[in-house]
Amino acid sequence: MIRVGSVIFTFCLLTLVSHAQTFYGTTDLKTFRDGRDKEFGDKQQSPLKEEDFDSFKGLNYFPVDNRFRVTGKFMPISGDEWLEMKTSTGKTKKFIKYGLLKFTLNDKPLTLAVYQMDPAVTAKFPDYADLLFVPFKDRTSRTETYQGGRYMDMHKPKGKTVILDFNLAYNPNCAYGGTTWNCPIPPAENVLDVAITAGEKRYAYSGAAKGH
Repeated sequence: MIRVGSVIFTFCLLTLVSHAQTFYGTTDLKTFRDGRDKEFGDKQQSPLKEEDFDSFKGLNYFPVDNRFRVTGKFMPISGDEWLEMKTSTGKTKKFIKYGLLKFTLNDKPLTLAVYQMDPAVTAKFPDYADLLFVPFKDRTSRTETYQGGRYMDMHKPKGKTVILDFNLAYNPNCAYGGTTWNCPIPPAENVLDVAITAGEKRYAYSGAAKGH
């Protein structure tokens, strides 16, 4: 999440900031997944419902697939282009549109926008000011993956080339049945017309309706 810990602070993005120094933002898949499972197993951090906590054995993932680890071109956006991103509660959260990632997947050219947190937030956590947020939806949303979309996190690129690894995609905290989270919803520009069968899958929490 680079996650963005669960990305997503209090509004699903602050958690991110608190734990980013450990594994959110890493490009090492084992480190990331081990960190996620540890976080979910800690009642002080876990977004799991109380009734699901004791039965938690780890998150659900697609098999690791290096076809979804692609090289992309980073195109920065000059100036402050603000976006009021809708969230799961119907409120909005403010982000700066930081740049675009252009890449090819299954021979299809694709683009994802990359966002920076509100400077009012990063001012409180300056060590994490280089963390960027990449929310997206794809053809698996609502079926194999969470209907509200998934997230990735990344550090600010130092050049024009980036590695985009969808095996690191993860669910927002809202995907686990709790009602206290305020999770950003990927905007229309980050809806991909391709099935991303990599990363975290839907989680069958207790009481979940079919398709959630």
